Amino acid sequence: MTVKVLVEWWRWCSSIALILTVVFGTVHGGNVSYDGRSLIINGEHKILFFGSIHYPRSTPEMWPDLIAKAKEGGLDGIQTYVFWNLHEPQQGQYDFSGGRDLVKFIKEIQAQGLYVTLRIGPFIESEWTYGGLPIWLHDIPGIVFRSDNEPFKYHMQNFTTKIVDMMKSAKLFASQGGPIIASQIENEYGNVQRSFHKNEWSYVKWAANMALGLKTGVPWIMCKQDDAPGEVINTCNGMQCGTTFKGPNSPNKPSMWTENWTSFYQAFGGEPYLRSAQNIAYNVALFIVAKKGSYVNYYMFHGGTNFDRLASAFITTAYYDEAPLDEYGLAKEPKWSHLKQLHAAVKSCSESLLYGTQTIVNLGKQQNAYVFKRDSRGCAAFLENSDAKGVTIQFQNHPYHLPPKSISILPDCKTVVFNTAKVSVKTKARIMKPQFQFNSAEKWKLYKEPIPNFDDTSSRENKLLDQISKAKDTSDYLWYTFRFNDKSGNAHSVLRADSQGHVLHAFVNGVLVGKFCSWKSQECIFHYGEECPSDMGEDEQHFLPECNCWIAGAFLERRVAGLSAVKVQGRDFTHQPWGYQVGLLGEKLQIYTASGSSKVQWESFQKSTTPLTWYQTTFDAPVGKDPVALNLGSMGKGQAWINGQGIGRYWVSFHSQKGTPSQKWYHIPRSFLKPKENLLVLHEEESGNPLAITLDTVTYE
Repeated sequence: MTVKVLVEWWRWCSSIALILTVVFGTVHGGNVSYDGRSLIINGEHKILFFGSIHYPRSTPEMWPDLIAKAKEGGLDGIQTYVFWNLHEPQQGQYDFSGGRDLVKFIKEIQAQGLYVTLRIGPFIESEWTYGGLPIWLHDIPGIVFRSDNEPFKYHMQNFTTKIVDMMKSAKLFASQGGPIIASQIENEYGNVQRSFHKNEWSYVKWAANMALGLKTGVPWIMCKQDDAPGEVINTCNGMQCGTTFKGPNSPNKPSMWTENWTSFYQAFGGEPYLRSAQNIAYNVALFIVAKKGSYVNYYMFHGGTNFDRLASAFITTAYYDEAPLDEYGLAKEPKWSHLKQLHAAVKSCSESLLYGTQTIVNLGKQQNAYVFKRDSRGCAAFLENSDAKGVTIQFQNHPYHLPPKSISILPDCKTVVFNTAKVSVKTKARIMKPQFQFNSAEKWKLYKEPIPNFDDTSSRENKLLDQISKAKDTSDYLWYTFRFNDKSGNAHSVLRADSQGHVLHAFVNGVLVGKFCSWKSQECIFHYGEECPSDMGEDEQHFLPECNCWIAGAFLERRVAGLSAVKVQGRDFTHQPWGYQVGLLGEKLQIYTASGSSKVQWESFQKSTTPLTWYQTTFDAPVGKDPVALNLGSMGKGQAWINGQGIGRYWVSFHSQKGTPSQKWYHIPRSFLKPKENLLVLHEEESGNPLAITLDTVTYE
């Protein structure tokens, strides 16, 4: 059977299944259990392919198409995290509206005939601000995150129970006829477990027992948790689980791969990680035969967009753009099609894989045949070449050529229907087509963000405050300001500040004297002189540290940000009177919205080198249905809004080692747009040129 024939057969089967779904409705449900071979759904062992699609990294209008493309790509289900900080932004106040509508997302998956794995966490990491934990947890007295700590366990159990009860109420667990066949508690706790010493194991056991006690009727999993207790299944995350996974910690648990990283997240200043379709396919096939894997999830299948301020630290707005479905939801070739063919080939062997007896036959120094036989009822073989060179081997008295680092799949132990290294689909280039140029100065307006004077600040302390505790994630920014009389007589002064934020702007008497950015705490040194005159005989120092929140590690509740020490000419001002303002005035007034825009006096456009400048204009939506992106290659660093909805942080000025921006294009979902007069607002921290911005559509050719 050729690859083409096999794929056509699989497409026909998928089409029939889709027709039956439409005609008779979708019914999953029934009993879900497991043994040492696989998950068992309604009495049938299953080999399952899943893909991660996160509901808040796309829009409700995009969900049906993303899910349909996942299904067409041969997936059996969708995996998603649950984002605690989105759903409980204030303690006891829940939000499941709009793009936060988790139930709607899962019902859409169910309507298209796919399963769901629900990763509740509640800590998720996911390169998401604060790892998904709500910032108000930071203020709970005596709390220690992710440990055998009563305050944390109380709130974690409350939220987990809230989500489980919602799923039960909507009848979404498979035990109720719904699509959810597994849930996850905690997330990669094995990475930090040793940091908690005596509390580590008691917390793991508590989390497992708490989850099991919720009686969902479906299995629970823990990823990267080799010691997952009792009935909870330990699973693998990584790129090579066919070699790195130690295996289930019980012979009665199946081998599951919860995160097969199709690429890797990208930070501003970094290069995209390009993982080939061949490499992914090889490692999937190896996991299935070498580890008897029965569940593979692609992280991500569609990465999507980190809207608003939801990306953590230096993470780009585009998330896992090199996934099989790119940031815009378009198929990334050849990755999408190659994996689709892999899924069809593996599925054609599923009976032999699940019910056959495995034999491993050595074919050479780095070549093996994994043979699965069911007496006279079936035989399947996977011929592996782990060498970096191609080789011809003999299998059952027939020659087979195996390309470098590849696995050939033979559903009948005779005919090769798929080889992981042979790609039959051509690579397509993504084309960004300019549709509109924002080069008319008359259509732009600007507003210069005011720098708060010490006398205007309403919050005062005789010490430097932690930015996280003070700003409570309502803004990336916290103004620190103080005033002093410099009697030294020096024409030039040296200002030293210890910053624990990600970016620090320093102003003296309203004049920018420097900016630093860092992954970690550092001393920032600024020099200034006559360019910073004082009208009062006193100098006002203003600092604007920026904190985008951390994502991982133990004792996250202890993390701090902002200024920790300030000296001028060696004089320590750390414990002098300080004035504080949370966020920017433009943020407070929401001048990025149509209603808030009228609350300030906008000026006619002029080329501005002043930092902290707001820009505003309008545009019409491009015709057609192609995805839309804003080319901000001429800007520096800031945030962007379309009709009041944040499309993320941009940082074009932070170049990679190749001297190019890590990201130039920023996704505008079609659902954010009106046909006419769309409001675009930018907050520029540096000195970009908005006249060179273009509005582009996205296609592949």
